[in-house]
Amino acid sequence: MVTLSHASHAPTPGQMFGSPETLRRIEDVNAARGDHDLTLRIAELRAWIEADLADVERDLAALDRAPTPMHASARHLLSLGGKRLRPMCVALAARAGNGFNAAARDLAVAAELVHSATLLHDDVVDMGDLRRGAPTSRVVYGNAASIFAGDWLLVEAIARIRAAGMNDLLDRALGVLRAMLGAEALQLAARGTYAPDVEAYFRVVEGKTASLFEWAMYAGGRAGGLATAQCEALEAYGKNLGVAFQVMDDVLDVAGDAAVVGKSVFADLREGKLTYPLLLAVERDPAFGEALRGQCLGESAAVDPELVRRAAEVLRATGAIEDSVALARKLSQESVRQLGALPPSRARDSLESVAVAMLHRKK
Repeated sequence: MVTLSHASHAPTPGQMFGSPETLRRIEDVNAARGDHDLTLRIAELRAWIEADLADVERDLAALDRAPTPMHASARHLLSLGGKRLRPMCVALAARAGNGFNAAARDLAVAAELVHSATLLHDDVVDMGDLRRGAPTSRVVYGNAASIFAGDWLLVEAIARIRAAGMNDLLDRALGVLRAMLGAEALQLAARGTYAPDVEAYFRVVEGKTASLFEWAMYAGGRAGGLATAQCEALEAYGKNLGVAFQVMDDVLDVAGDAAVVGKSVFADLREGKLTYPLLLAVERDPAFGEALRGQCLGESAAVDPELVRRAAEVLRATGAIEDSVALARKLSQESVRQLGALPPSRARDSLESVAVAMLHRKK
């Protein structure tokens, strides 16, 4: 087990989509695209919520500093930063109502703690060595410490939600945890198999990714004093945003050079995970699907270089990447449509900007 300095693994500027630094990077991307209106809107959003996100970061940094491997494992992951998109959703939803108050801050922190807990557990299950460009917590502190760290963060998240004083949000949070576990169970059952199934893909994405976005939006609206119908509209926004976010993650995983495509495609396959672009590709090119089946179920761990090259070619030739982006765009547009239930406001405009900007992120 390696001992590493936390300071040496601090996130570089631009790693965090929901953070002010990442919003600045999105400004640069949109400026390069000539989208000056969206560039301006993101700049205004960054300045507007900077203090809210700084409050969240302070609370995350102030978690129990006990000198145990469990606590150190959790702090290691949290110190690496991240997109912080879920706390940003809570903050903007709250600002659509009465504002980002103490309850909203607790809920924003809870959303990030739940997300971080799943990452700690995922890295153990997937034997992940790198997270956000640094060694994973399990590499630094061991698998047991990371598992307990994830459990601890879940307990801390539940305590924060209870402290916010809205019991319905705690019930909904437990529903999110059930959905996440259900999705993990589906993925676990698929390990070592090859069964392309678009419906199963969306069940996993909705449970594992979108459910927490839904909760973050609903919780923020409740903290902001919005009516139930408005909170439910925000919840629907969160679901569409969460699925779009995952589809774009899938695209970014396979949109690089052949070596990157090969690594991500075959690593996912061996874990029983088929990303959305890959599902489209094998549906449209059955011969390629059979080749993947042989690779996935074969005894050799080595990946055929020719199949790696072919994977990159087929993903583009079948239009799988373009159509995946089109789906993410459609979901983004649907999330914006849900915002019609809210009165015009700066927060509503900002949520629309987030949905659009998400399509143009680079990581």
